[in-house]
Amino acid sequence: MIIITATLSFATREDRDRAVVATADIQRATRDEEEACLAYCFAPDPVEPTHIQVYELWTDPDGLARHFEHHTYAAMVRALGSCGILHSDNRLWHAEDRGPVYGPDRAFRRDAVADS
Repeated sequence: MIIITATLSFATREDRDRAVVATADIQRATRDEEEACLAYCFAPDPVEPTHIQVYELWTDPDGLARHFEHHTYAAMVRALGSCGILHSDNRLWHAEDRGPVYGPDRAFRRDAVADS
């Protein structure tokens, strides 16, 4: 499992809000058209008015590599560029699914993140 997180920065809240609207259909197309995409969400940060928080979840490296050649990726780059993006801080994580965060007792499952 591959997780991508990012913070996208814009000059103004208005620029950020335009980017959210401009990318909504692209996000949907990425989810619908790219089989390896499990999640693809560009959401306005409720605390930082000029930021978008990005969360992506991909099944495998090959699927993610195909994404960067897909028309939706090119469309996203164009859309963000047209909305005045200033900076992007991106991180990529390779992870395994360790199940739910909470156990049957509704308590945090520390065992899910503890080293073996």
